[in-house]
Amino acid sequence: RRCARPHGQRGARGLLPRGAEGDRRRSGGGAARRRAAPDLPPPAAAHSPQSGSDTVTPVFEHTIPNIPGKSLVSVVVDYPPGGRTEPHLHAKSAFIYAHVLSGAIRSQVDDGADKVYQAGESFFETPGAYHRISENASTTEPARLLAVFVLDAGENPLTIPHAH
Repeated sequence: RRCARPHGQRGARGLLPRGAEGDRRRSGGGAARRRAAPDLPPPAAAHSPQSGSDTVTPVFEHTIPNIPGKSLVSVVVDYPPGGRTEPHLHAKSAFIYAHVLSGAIRSQVDDGADKVYQAGESFFETPGAYHRISENASTTEPARLLAVFVLDAGENPLTIPHAH
């Protein structure tokens, strides 16, 4: 029995999105081809364009077939040295799992303590959480984060700038 290949592959810089051809999965008697969602936007600054801001690259979006009304969306966030995201909220229904692919990310969610997460470490945000700090902990090295959202299908935007 074969398992489906992951959507991305590991590379020198962490998780790299596969080409537009998508991944192959076993389906019944033959292999089916899954395509990346065609409506994903190109890479863009997560919030207002500014020097040192992060860049968000969509990786995958798909409805979850065994959880009606829910979708899985993943993005890679690249932080240049000293880069950061302004304080923000996420889509109202979003549960977010975040995994540091490279570098170190400083994060503070709600009134919790701020913490630095190294490559290989993870954290999560519950629906409605206020993300006070999200930044590269280094002023000399870039950092990369994989963010996986489980949210109501079609809910947008994923991130809403918000100064508390």
